[in-house]
Amino acid sequence: MSSELERWLERRGVTVADVADIVHALQLPYNPSLTMEECLESVRTVLGKREVQYVLYTGIALDELAEKKLLPTPLQRIMEKDESLYGVDETLAMGITHVYGMIGLTSFGYLDKVKPGIISRLNDKSAGAIHVFLDDLVAGLAAAASARIAHQDPKAVNYSEDGTKN
Repeated sequence: MSSELERWLERRGVTVADVADIVHALQLPYNPSLTMEECLESVRTVLGKREVQYVLYTGIALDELAEKKLLPTPLQRIMEKDESLYGVDETLAMGITHVYGMIGLTSFGYLDKVKPGIISRLNDKSAGAIHVFLDDLVAGLAAAASARIAHQDPKAVNYSEDGTKN
């Protein structure tokens, strides 16, 4: 099913490689040997999770319905303006970030603030498209894929009950 979701993302101008670029930038300072192939695999693994798929399908559909002016009032106006107090877009994206724990949440906060790469392009209101949900969902996806890599890092320190490193 993730390949179908990849088509949905591509229809909105987002590729798995776009997301993997962000993941690579997030994790490279902590894992200098990290490859783009590992980042692509991590993004696709996160996309393979059913709860992630449902969140992405929902957000993308709402953005597309807003572009077609098919949402009821006042939701249509809220989406067109991308109201700063709306917050539902970030709330939905957090469903993705939590798939790999709290590190995903902290990475999401950073990405939501800095808006690197494709996230910035999606957030650009002058492009005419409505990406109220997608910019945050892509940030959530990148944050979760990054957290997945961090959790799997064999160089990560493990502590025992007495506080010593293992």
